[in-house]
Amino acid sequence: MKKADAPVGLFVHPPFLICMKKQLLLLLAALPMAGAAQDFKDPKTTEVWEPKPPLVVPGPTPGAAPSDATVLFDGRNLEAFRTKDGQPAAWALKDGVMTVAPGQGDLFTKQAFGDCQLHLEFRLPEDAKKYGPNAGNSGVFLQERYEIQIYDSYQYEVPTYYNGMAGAVYKQAVPLANPMTRPGTWNTYDIFYTAPRFRKNGSVETPAFVTVVMNGVLVLHHFQIHGTIQYIGTPRYELHGRAPLMLQGHGSPVSFRNIWIREL
Repeated sequence: MKKADAPVGLFVHPPFLICMKKQLLLLLAALPMAGAAQDFKDPKTTEVWEPKPPLVVPGPTPGAAPSDATVLFDGRNLEAFRTKDGQPAAWALKDGVMTVAPGQGDLFTKQAFGDCQLHLEFRLPEDAKKYGPNAGNSGVFLQERYEIQIYDSYQYEVPTYYNGMAGAVYKQAVPLANPMTRPGTWNTYDIFYTAPRFRKNGSVETPAFVTVVMNGVLVLHHFQIHGTIQYIGTPRYELHGRAPLMLQGHGSPVSFRNIWIREL
């Protein structure tokens, strides 16, 4: 209560206000204890009945899309994707698999996303090493900006800096483990992403966070993303809203299948 809040003509002495505030704080501090004691008498005090969680039917097999997922690629077509300039996606499509095509660049989803759960499977070419520094090089860009790296990190046979290996937030986070399988075999990413929030002036209210499970192994645990990916220099945030998912075409014919996303 401020002095100006008192009725006209009534003066409240400051020490009295301080005393009242102390009494109020003591009362509030005692309330949780009283509530806890009541919990033991009636179990209903800790029961929550609203809101009701939505019913989601899981996929029929491990890794299959649940009932509320948006399927981005099921092996039939590339309709969910476009090029950077809005043209139809032109990556190779064969036997239910799409593969980076030389000179065709990155692919972007037509739909924009924020918080999400993302599942995808990727395969490096068997001869990944012949691409040298681009050995199996690709990436999954959340909101076009925050890259989960794809690279030939199988048993570290292709040397690279550890915050640039598979499972890394590129140039930001070193994975907790390296569960990468041999080139020519399939790997799985399950990504849980919380988008950043910005204030009206463009400053960051809360940063982005990501958790990544690779081939059933936790490789990033609620990592705080530092900003937009930078190849040179330090990352920094830029104001943005919902944005597409991007798959990187980086000169190596990396393949993808079974891509679905759940908006959270």
